Amino acid sequence: MMSQGWRDLTFLHWAVDPALVAHRMPPGVRPDTFEGRTYVGLIPFRMVGAGFGRSHPVPWAGTFLETNVRLYSVDDTGRRGIVFLSLDTDRAAVVAGARAGFGVPYRWARMRYRVQGDEHTYDARLRWPGVRASSHVVVRAGAARESTELDHFLSARWGLHTRWGGRTLYVPNQHEPWPVHDAEVLALDDGLMASVGLPGLADRPPDHVGFSPGVHTDFGFPVDARRPR
Repeated sequence: MMSQGWRDLTFLHWAVDPALVAHRMPPGVRPDTFEGRTYVGLIPFRMVGAGFGRSHPVPWAGTFLETNVRLYSVDDTGRRGIVFLSLDTDRAAVVAGARAGFGVPYRWARMRYRVQGDEHTYDARLRWPGVRASSHVVVRAGAARESTELDHFLSARWGLHTRWGGRTLYVPNQHEPWPVHDAEVLALDDGLMASVGLPGLADRPPDHVGFSPGVHTDFGFPVDARRPR
């Protein structure tokens, strides 16, 4: 259906009780867990060359900055995925198209990304009606590491779950394994998680941190999440 390049991505995750977020899952979907805990992710990155099909990137609108707040999900058929609580981007056209076409909660924001040596800085300030929130993240990327079991749990997600048209849909994707690097958080001042009903998480250090130069991904067409594979 479409392809996207995800570049210069930082993983920031907080472990939480699954009961805290179970009500945020669409029908037929529950929090996926690792050693009894599930995770809330704050993920800033660059989207590059997004477009329809495998080789038709959309000029200008296909390259933009994004920061999303996500949960980790599994449906009744066993498919593991992601549930997005928000996806903030600096392309208003992307916001309108994604909300209308797939029911995913994109929001418009002013955003900036800077890189100096091995330091990556991501800034976002919402331009969304009725919501005042911003995010400032600075990380220092280190050496590539062997993926841990937790790295794999959080990154090996081959689709997303969303509620649209009265149905829970699963949108599959495929990509190579994420190359994960060590990363150190140098600054973190985030209000995006609080803006979607998860206050206080950013007041403590994340439980999982990683950086990736990125992957290329291809998306398939949505299917009913209750339909067996």
